[in-house]
Amino acid sequence: MKTRYFIKAILFSALIMFGGCKKALEENPHTVFTTDYFKTAEGIQSAINSAYSGLRYDYGPIGAVLLANMGTDEFTFGDQGNSGQTLELGTYQIPPTNGSILTPWNRNYSNINLCNAILQFAPNVTMGDQARNVIMAEARYLRAHYYLLLVEQFGAVPLDLGSGDLVFTDVAFFGFNRLPTSDVLKKDYQAMITDLIFASQNLPVVRPTGAFKLSQSAALHLLSKVYLYRAYSDAKESSDFNNAYKTAMELINNKAKYGTDLLPDYSQIHKQGNDYNREVLFSIERLPLNNANNEVASPGTEFANKANIANNLFNCNYQNAATVGGVSLIDDRPLQYGRPLRQLAPTSFLVNYIFADKLNDSRYDASFRTMWRVATLRTGADLETFKAKLATVGFAIGDTAIYLAPTDARATQLKNAGKKYKILGPSEFWSNQNKTNQLYPNLKKYDDSVRNNFQDASGRPFIVAKLSEVYLIAAEAALQDGHPIDAVPLINTLRERAAFRANISATDLATRKAAMTITLAQINLDFILDERSRELCGESVRWPDLAVRKKLVERVKTLNQGTSTPHNPDGAPNVKDFHNLRPIPQDQIFSIVDPTGDPNRNKYQNPGYY
Repeated sequence: MKTRYFIKAILFSALIMFGGCKKALEENPHTVFTTDYFKTAEGIQSAINSAYSGLRYDYGPIGAVLLANMGTDEFTFGDQGNSGQTLELGTYQIPPTNGSILTPWNRNYSNINLCNAILQFAPNVTMGDQARNVIMAEARYLRAHYYLLLVEQFGAVPLDLGSGDLVFTDVAFFGFNRLPTSDVLKKDYQAMITDLIFASQNLPVVRPTGAFKLSQSAALHLLSKVYLYRAYSDAKESSDFNNAYKTAMELINNKAKYGTDLLPDYSQIHKQGNDYNREVLFSIERLPLNNANNEVASPGTEFANKANIANNLFNCNYQNAATVGGVSLIDDRPLQYGRPLRQLAPTSFLVNYIFADKLNDSRYDASFRTMWRVATLRTGADLETFKAKLATVGFAIGDTAIYLAPTDARATQLKNAGKKYKILGPSEFWSNQNKTNQLYPNLKKYDDSVRNNFQDASGRPFIVAKLSEVYLIAAEAALQDGHPIDAVPLINTLRERAAFRANISATDLATRKAAMTITLAQINLDFILDERSRELCGESVRWPDLAVRKKLVERVKTLNQGTSTPHNPDGAPNVKDFHNLRPIPQDQIFSIVDPTGDPNRNKYQNPGYY
């Protein structure tokens, strides 16, 4: 099938409708045959809601999660990820036919074109000026967001989809306007910045409570990130780091104005039931137990499209991993533990080096499950039978079944104490170099225990913008702009927050805060990248974090301190500088009709992939 950039109006057969600022999504299908629908208030609102919904393709499905996390210094592939698209991304043997790269490529252009349509038709729609302005600001934010997801993966991508730069098109177009790439990349970044400046000035100042509609805080976050990314690119401008810093500080210095703040307890940011907390600037909305509104037709089997299965992709094989006297302590898949899909596993570098301090820094314990308690899906008589069976080996529901100790010494201590549950130290955690146990620290940020059954997709919103990242952007921009002293309090704000744990004394907290405090001498780009991992690990930012900064190869291949093991031993053998960009999908390359008749389509492909 040939890849096309256009989206015709007749494709809008099911536009998702937001009910004002209500949390619930209300689905109101429309059959649309012409672009005249965009000329009505109902049509333009349906279009912007559809543009919001399109981000579900980019946050939560397997291809999107793999593309953003796999093959980094944080995550490699688990024992069920040793084939297909997962293996290709994890070992940097990525063909232009890789399935994950199609996620943004096949989905984002149609949504960009939809945003172009909104911006073309909205000025003439009969509606209030304020409502129109908000819709246009939303469309400009969303267009910039879709473009950033493409640029950070593929480099220069077309602004001209067939009818001119940033102009809606409803006709098929088989050109590919990305040459010369240096010029197009400059236009890409400038378009994103222009859109986000408009959005930061025209979106509502504060995000509504209990809903993830866009606000100025989300626009300022993304604008500061785009300035920062451009500063590392071939399209860089001398003021980029300074603009990134100023934009981030506008939000940090005016948190009350924008309705946001850091939570005092890091563990509460991703806690289920607290999804709409004030630290979260923007998430991709989904609703618990509502697969119809989440647009997941087959939740038990659908891993792609708009299904959020992030809660299952990072899970290790806890099922039947702990057996005592012939009794398996967890022999099914309790909702709180999710499906053990074992696609992404943390690297030893992340667990043992990035999170070396597991006492003073609460973020490891807040991010990873290291203990599984005896649990089951059974009910009624089956549950009572299971309880009786457990009792024969000295266990009950809620007892510890599996524990992944922070150090080998602690694991040995517990084993020597005669503990009957499964205990592993870090040297025993699963890796592709040590496959004895299929257990490893399990990212729990996406846990979802409110699902219809153990096979169900998640109904939780997917966080894409947090205030804490704005602090990290500001700190990095200060460093690169030549005033690193300004980075120190920004980093320390996050690190001292991370010292907090519930139920520790004020004296303990003060001691831990002191241990977490850093000085100017410690501030450099690698330290900030380490801090980004501690704050944001697994949140679908790491691969672009490294690739955009040209740090991917170094951070994958560098040896763990005092060892001969690379940060990511699975990616290290093959990763090369050209992997800072993904290949343009093969179907796209094959579909190009060159305007000069040149049969050489390789000129459109990224270097290293032809």
